[in-house]
Formats: sequence, C-alpha cells, structure tokens
Amino acid sequence: MAATFTFDLVTPERVLMSAPVEQVLVPGADGDFTVFAGHAPVVSTLRPGVIEAKAADGKTTRIYVRGGFCEVAPDSLTVLAEKASDADAMSSDAVAAELKAVEADLASATTDDARWAANTALERLKAMSTRAA
Repeated sequence: MAATFTFDLVTPERVLMSAPVEQVLVPGADGDFTVFAGHAPVVSTLRPGVIEAKAADGKTTRIYVRGGFCEVAPDSLTVLAEKASDADAMSSDAVAAELKAVEADLASATTDDARWAANTALERLKAMSTRAA
C-alpha cells in the first residue's frame, strides 16, 4: 500500500472533501502537477480544470475547480477553490453554464496568461461537455 496524505478541498461555501489519498493531480497555473506523500512544500495558483484525487482503495474522485490556490506540505494538500463541483456528476446544463462563464473570461482577457488559462479551461470544459451529453 502506498503512503497517504491528507487532502482538503475547501470552497467559500463548505469543505467539499477531506480524506486520506495516495495522489492528487492538480491543475496548477503553470501546468498540471501530481502530489504524493512527502512532496516538497509548494504554493500555487490554480487554473480552471479537473482535480483527480486517488484514494488508498484505488477510487478516483474528479472535481472541477474554477480556480483558486493550493498549498502542498509533505503530509497534506489544501486546495482553496473559488468554485468546485463533482466533475462526473455535472449535468450538461452545468457544463454549458461554466462554458459561458469561461468564454466571457476569454473575451475579457487582457494578458497572454489570462488568455492561456481561459483557453485551457475552455478545452477541458468542451471535453467534459461531450461526456455529460
């Protein structure tokens, strides 16, 4: 059995997840990265995307986040998300609403970084919309 660490995902409304996990794939602002137990300390902003948390029993939980921050420590990962939803349970209407919001972000982006983040989110949401349909 692989080593575990504590993963906490918090939104302004509630604690969405707090559980021991083996690994978590995080959509960092500078690219995706995977956190394992013993990871070096890191603080990162998040871009819109899907967090994939793998529990010790092998079950993977996928959570769409609209952005936020994360703090990695050797024994924990804390994500403070602007907005988060169960990616596999999102209805096609919910994905369509997120698509509209991200398209608005893309239209109003004034920097290359903002355009890149919005474009990446748009691609991921389009992929999710084909699964939700």
